[in-house]
Amino acid sequence: MNPTISATELASELTGSRRPVLLDVRWQLGGPHGRPAYEAGHIPGAVFVDLDAELAAPPGAGGRHPLPEPDAFGAVMRRAGVSPGSPVVAYDGGQGWAAARAWWLLRWTGHEDVRVLDGGLAAWTGPLETGIPSPEEGTFAPKPGALPLLDADAAAALARSGLLLDARAAERYRGDVEPIDRIGGHIPGAVSAPTAENVAADGRFLPPEALAARFSALGASAQGDPVGVYCGSGVSAAHEALALEIAGFEPALYAGSWSEWSSDPHRPVAKGPQPA
Repeated sequence: MNPTISATELASELTGSRRPVLLDVRWQLGGPHGRPAYEAGHIPGAVFVDLDAELAAPPGAGGRHPLPEPDAFGAVMRRAGVSPGSPVVAYDGGQGWAAARAWWLLRWTGHEDVRVLDGGLAAWTGPLETGIPSPEEGTFAPKPGALPLLDADAAAALARSGLLLDARAAERYRGDVEPIDRIGGHIPGAVSAPTAENVAADGRFLPPEALAARFSALGASAQGDPVGVYCGSGVSAAHEALALEIAGFEPALYAGSWSEWSSDPHRPVAKGPQPA
């Protein structure tokens, strides 16, 4: 299944017999809370999902956006109306990171029919509504483990023996700046692969063949060799995982990402433009 859906395709499905569950996951790092924007206008029927409170556990030793407890995540999805057979579409304000986080969590917990609106709300030309929907309670029961997940030790090993991509901006990878975490730099052996380079100027993903060429040039193997991805706190890395899947790869996510790695002063840090 294509993990993305165009605005035109979504408009058609919203009038069909299998209307997808819509998740509005508007969120921006360091920006205003997404709820007011949702209340001001959202795709009809969409339920707001709070990334910080509902798609992540409280920050701590596991990073700034640790994975939520599966039971808590399941309750959020059931409240939104998600059942095992429900098609689900997640969207955000256009950056795609937050919607990809919802996509990855649903896939990781066993839901197969989930897509991201390509280009986000900015791509939507249909009507908006301000009413708050009350969907029928869903029956989704999370079963974690359907997608590969890395911890810090596994990420370090993959950076040495395979391919670990760093989805942050290049200046953070190099360690030139670090506006959020304890120290700048990257996991030794990781390859710089900024998430922003997966999309066109309008925020839509590049075509599959262009993404495949990009990741192949970075060292991804068509033979299915392991490839992992991390970012600052596991959010934009989900977007890169989505891009990798579009390109035909099967990525593993290091959810703790740099916020977890850099919080431990005993873990090594590399700086500069080269992996090691």
